[in-house]
Amino acid sequence: MSEPKPPTPTPPGDMYKGWLFKWTNYIKGYQRRWFVLSNGLLSYYRTQAEMGHTCRGTINLATANIAVEDSCNFVISNGGAQTYHLKASTEVERQRWITALELAKAKAVHMQAESDDSGDDCPAVPPSSGQGGGCRNLEIQSTLRTLGSKVEDLNTCNDLIVKHGSALQRSLSELEGIRVVGDVGEKMRQVTERATLFRITSNAMINACRDFLSLAQNHSKRWQKALQVERDQRIRLEETLEQLAKQHNHLERAFRGATVLPSSFSNPALANKGAAVKGDASDEDDDNEFFDAMEDPAGFITVPADPKYHSVACLSIRRSGSNVSGLSSEIGMDDQSVNFDDQSMVSNPESPQPLELEPVRQRRTRIPDKPNYYLNLWSIMKNCIGKELSKIPMPVNFNEPLSMLQRLSEDLEYYELLDKAAKCQSSLEQMCYVAAFTVSSYSTTVHRTGKPFNPLLGETFELDRLKDCGYRSLCEQVSHHPPAAAHHASSEKGWTLRQEITLASKFRGKYLSIMPLGSIQCLFDKSDNHYSWKKVTTTVHNIIVGKLWIDQSGEIDVVNHKTGDRCHLKFAPYSYFSRDVPRKVTGVVTDKEGKAHYVLSGTWDEKMEFSRIMQSSKGENGTEGKQRTVYQTLKAKEIWRKNPLPEGAENMYFFSSLALTLNDPEEGVAPTDCRRRPDQRLMEDGRWDEANAEKQRLEEKQRTVRREREREAVKAASSPEEAVTEDSINDSPSKSTHPDSYQAMWFDKLDDPASGETLHVYKGGYWEAKEQGKWDVCPDIF
Repeated sequence: MSEPKPPTPTPPGDMYKGWLFKWTNYIKGYQRRWFVLSNGLLSYYRTQAEMGHTCRGTINLATANIAVEDSCNFVISNGGAQTYHLKASTEVERQRWITALELAKAKAVHMQAESDDSGDDCPAVPPSSGQGGGCRNLEIQSTLRTLGSKVEDLNTCNDLIVKHGSALQRSLSELEGIRVVGDVGEKMRQVTERATLFRITSNAMINACRDFLSLAQNHSKRWQKALQVERDQRIRLEETLEQLAKQHNHLERAFRGATVLPSSFSNPALANKGAAVKGDASDEDDDNEFFDAMEDPAGFITVPADPKYHSVACLSIRRSGSNVSGLSSEIGMDDQSVNFDDQSMVSNPESPQPLELEPVRQRRTRIPDKPNYYLNLWSIMKNCIGKELSKIPMPVNFNEPLSMLQRLSEDLEYYELLDKAAKCQSSLEQMCYVAAFTVSSYSTTVHRTGKPFNPLLGETFELDRLKDCGYRSLCEQVSHHPPAAAHHASSEKGWTLRQEITLASKFRGKYLSIMPLGSIQCLFDKSDNHYSWKKVTTTVHNIIVGKLWIDQSGEIDVVNHKTGDRCHLKFAPYSYFSRDVPRKVTGVVTDKEGKAHYVLSGTWDEKMEFSRIMQSSKGENGTEGKQRTVYQTLKAKEIWRKNPLPEGAENMYFFSSLALTLNDPEEGVAPTDCRRRPDQRLMEDGRWDEANAEKQRLEEKQRTVRREREREAVKAASSPEEAVTEDSINDSPSKSTHPDSYQAMWFDKLDDPASGETLHVYKGGYWEAKEQGKWDVCPDIF
């Protein structure tokens, strides 16, 4: 070990840092540590790299004693709770440290003494410090009583000024109306008396204001200092909490990733021997560094394919020009083939040509900026640990002005991927586009920390983009507890998307986990391919302290039920210590025999690429003895890229261009449409107090309707015929999950034979009702 370099002397009060040797225990003796002296606090770390995240210990010099033992050793103690036995490499270096510590201690004591006025008898200590806190509270109460009496004097003077001012005004008016000379003297005397009273009262008012101002000025300095002390304490507490949260997270991951215990744990005699320590060594029990748990690496490695495969692929293109779009996109010759299908449709005389162009509706590009209302999230969430969040009423301050139904409709932002998938000749290539579509639905969530509105039972949302995008979709809230939403979208390009999502959420203290239950299905008319997949878990971090951020983690299996093709996608969880790209997604497309054909890679918040596999082989063993497959692939092709956010999105809840238009009022929509929801509209307009009151009214109305529906169901079941029917329903394995037998308006619950799942499927009738303007079946939910 090289001789530690002495720290460079710095002026008093500035940061002072360098290497020292700290006593740990009798087994390990002195260990080299990095010490930092700043703002009257002496902290130490194992390495300089730890300064950003892991502090091993801190001692406050304002209450500490500094003693020199010999030429290189010295001791710092704060009365027994903490004791640091330190050793410098040379006597000169020890003297530099002693000088810096003494100066820092003197400055810390001086700053603590100055936290109050010089004439204040109470020491500058936190309110919880026994007698000092009681003295400060008594003084504050006395000051408040004095200020209160002055305010009462001001109110009395104000009343007198109003009274005498009115009398003086009346006297002046009477003086102007005098006609007889004999009355002038009497009236002048009255005016003089009232003017004198008004002057006396005004002087009293001025004196009371002067006293109040003088008293407020005398105490304002002390109050400002007290407020600054509270602010500093709060900042230190927040930093400590954030540091503890990081260390807790670090230890959790290390515990999950640890496989071998240190020798000191496996040898009880050695552990007992090391129990006798000198001073403070609680954090020095062993020198085994804890690292972040190693994330499960991808089960494959991709390398460039042999050049012979490129030449073979090019030769195949020349020989089979009829299938250029499918083959060339598979092998990566994509510059000319990406738009091949669109060009072929334009040049094909059999393709329908529009006779006249209808003007596309201009949709809004802005919404009112988000108001800067502060509300402590922890004050509400601390009582919700371990609970189902959908059953806890939350103020709109934590929301964004969109419903969960509208958030589901946002999955269609990159509908072009399904349009391209519908044109694919190969089911394996089609699988790549469908997989990219599943990933693209998460791109809008990276900055969206606001909670969407929970839809009311029977609430709907339509997204009609038939004229400009070729599709239209419908969502309906089909269940309240558990909250479930059904979604159906169909396109003129030959695809249908349907999903039923039930959200389960748990608050764990440091983070909030949102687990979407249910499945998503995509059907293509031309090929009859039927795909299904599920969503991954969404996690909201830093609920207690720090800036909220969102992560997506888990695995998705996209399955083609017709051909047996499968795409396994893995969303890697974010890690502080990972060397991988954040928000990474990887996937492999295989056929029903398990043979890999395509590799997908990218991030769920930026882009995805895919490349064709030309050859695969088994490589070397990875971590934990798992053998990793090596894929030789052609050049990767970008299959999806996220659209940039609109200008000023940070002030508009980080909405995308599509999200900005979802709550735009439209004529002719159903009475149950989200656009007509009053509390959501009030929140978008920035009237949050009114939105909170309206939200409570809607929720209470929904509870009343549900109770009435349950009473009617019980009354109907009281007859013998209904009782038999009810018994048969209870015996049925597919009984309704709604205790009040609620039936959705536009969806029927059916069993899907292809996937074997039960979900709500669109039964039709909505768009016909919209054309006719007949909404008789819609309930009054708003």
